Amino acid sequence: MNQLARLLKHEAAGGVLLMMAAIIALIINNSPLSFLYDALLTIPVVIQIGLLLIEKPLLLWINDGLMAIFFLLVGLEIKRELLEGNLSSWKEAMLPALAAVGGMLVPALIYVAFNFGDPVSLRGWAIPAATDIAFAVGVLAILGNRIPIGLKIFVLALAVIDDLGAILIIAIFYTADLSLTSLAFAGIGTAILLGLNLAGVTRLLPYIVVGIIMWVAVLKSGVHATLAGVLIAFFIPLRVNDQTKEPPLLKAEHSLHGFVALCVMPVFAFANAGVNLGGITLDDFLSPIPLGIALGLILGKQLGIFGFTWASVKLGLCRLPEGVNWRHVYGGAALAGIGFTMSLFIGTLAFDDPDHQVAVRLGVLSGSLVSGIVGYILLRYFVSEPKEMIS
Repeated sequence: MNQLARLLKHEAAGGVLLMMAAIIALIINNSPLSFLYDALLTIPVVIQIGLLLIEKPLLLWINDGLMAIFFLLVGLEIKRELLEGNLSSWKEAMLPALAAVGGMLVPALIYVAFNFGDPVSLRGWAIPAATDIAFAVGVLAILGNRIPIGLKIFVLALAVIDDLGAILIIAIFYTADLSLTSLAFAGIGTAILLGLNLAGVTRLLPYIVVGIIMWVAVLKSGVHATLAGVLIAFFIPLRVNDQTKEPPLLKAEHSLHGFVALCVMPVFAFANAGVNLGGITLDDFLSPIPLGIALGLILGKQLGIFGFTWASVKLGLCRLPEGVNWRHVYGGAALAGIGFTMSLFIGTLAFDDPDHQVAVRLGVLSGSLVSGIVGYILLRYFVSEPKEMIS
């Protein structure tokens, strides 16, 4: 049991479980038990309190409910990084910020190039723009001290900014018809959270209670419910007057980290990665949607991140982190092509049609797999020896 506990606490544990969940989903949905996979995800789950009724299949409870907890953690991490972390000063944030812009822009342009002229397919333009932090952290942890700490900070800061960009994209481009009444209730919830923050409330329970109510309001509003998690996170205090107490934000982040990494994300991967490969041919991989996604993740991330980083340094706007060379940057750029969780999630928002969903999964899985392998090989075999690295 002690060995298992230590294994689960390892940085790579979340990424490994994520990969295992995706593989298990693929195996089950391509076996005689595939009917059980579909039956499980379509089970109706109903919650009713008086006139309030929420009825969704299990898959949507996972994508709208559990993923709101994932976005809550992402919001907490973004706020901490902006206030006290690697993004707290413009000097520190400028290089990963510019790299992240390139890493979102170029993959999106590659996708658009392959799907130009099809307004339905174009809805997926943001799918290859995302980076999966869990997988990136997992690969970096496996590489250990072979790579410099400066590269780890650069990749993680880039991924955090990438997540912030994805959140803005979801809020702006993937919002359905709006319910003004529900939005008004969400606005009241936001005002209450702001009041709790300004009043110096440090107990997490009031934020949780108001947050759950706000999640329901956002769910009913037409704005994607997961964004409620981000809003809640931004109002949880990081700085407190009593220095002997752990700040509420850090307490919430520490409490959620294991649950999200070891439960929420693997469950999401299991529910969304199980594409049935029966009848799938090479032509299916080469159709515009999966090809645009895969090449966006593989080539777009490398060209965008490396290109914008190179231009920023050569123009004198930024400098590379200590101990980091251009081979490190290129390997990190390749690694950022692992889109998986966020890419699959944006894919669920972009397309309702099952055929499009299959195409998204083919593109995300193939693009993320190749990016992970290429990034690992580059950083494992084409950089300096570990003894020259900063541990």
